Amino acid sequence: MNIIDFVSPTTIVLIVALLLAVLVATRGIRTVPQGEVWTVERFGAFTGMLNPGLNFIVPFIDTIGRRMNVQEVVLDIPEQSVITRDNATVAVDGIVYYRVMDPAKAAYAVQFLEQALTALSMTNIRAVIGEMDLDQTLSSRDRINSQLLSILDGATDPWGVKIARVEIRKIEPPENLIRAMNLQMTAERERRATVAKAEGEREAEIKRAEGAKQAQILEAEGRLEAAKRDAEARERLAQAESNATRMVGEAASGAGTDALRYFIADKYVKAFEVLAGNTAQKLVIVPMESSALAGGITQAMELLRGPDGQAPPRTPRPPASPAPEVPSPWTPR
Repeated sequence: MNIIDFVSPTTIVLIVALLLAVLVATRGIRTVPQGEVWTVERFGAFTGMLNPGLNFIVPFIDTIGRRMNVQEVVLDIPEQSVITRDNATVAVDGIVYYRVMDPAKAAYAVQFLEQALTALSMTNIRAVIGEMDLDQTLSSRDRINSQLLSILDGATDPWGVKIARVEIRKIEPPENLIRAMNLQMTAERERRATVAKAEGEREAEIKRAEGAKQAQILEAEGRLEAAKRDAEARERLAQAESNATRMVGEAASGAGTDALRYFIADKYVKAFEVLAGNTAQKLVIVPMESSALAGGITQAMELLRGPDGQAPPRTPRPPASPAPEVPSPWTPR
């Protein structure tokens, strides 16, 4: 007994219709993830695009063509050897950041987009660095990046691709060239250190000379100022002595002659008392003009006498200290 005998024709039609509906839904409904855009082809020709989300196409007629990633993509440029303008070989690699702006162009205007971008980047890196010397290549990385960005962005515009950024990751000379550069750098630093040391010593010598010069100037100015002050002091002293001499002369020109003699005699006696009263002095030298001493004392006494010829009243004097004993040259020692 066959199973068809138990299923009615209506049921079979319903089952076939259900299977056909499922197959149509499967072929006509498409869900596109975020960050991607799918192209739709009808009999092999591009007809439209499916954006992220739920989309419907004509089953069995429309098909999904290319699934394009519209996010920013990082493309790694492999390392390659590049010859600079001065025939130095350097190893260079980099990174290119790009984004598909027109999925239709990126899908159908170029074949193997990433491969094309890689080849285009490598050739332009060689072209840009080949126009530079080695020193410029090592020191102008930003300039290289800018030039590559401008060139690649213009070249990939027909592909519907926008180059966002280009970064040269490595520029490495060969080992022997690195050693030579290190030696050159070391020599240059030693030269700079020597020049800096010489300049420092020169400035120090100049400073020391200026300091010595300033010290000598200050010393000379000090001597000049001291000499001026000494001259001024001598002038004032001479002026004072002149004034004093004039005043003494004026005082002695009249009746002050006797008073002058008295003061001279008094000074004379006091000086002799000091000379004779020195206990440490064992030898007293008496001037040869002893008569002058006596005459001076007589004159002083005459001056002290009053106008009536009487001696002035004596004032009590303190007991005089014993006169020092003058050893006699004939006394045996």
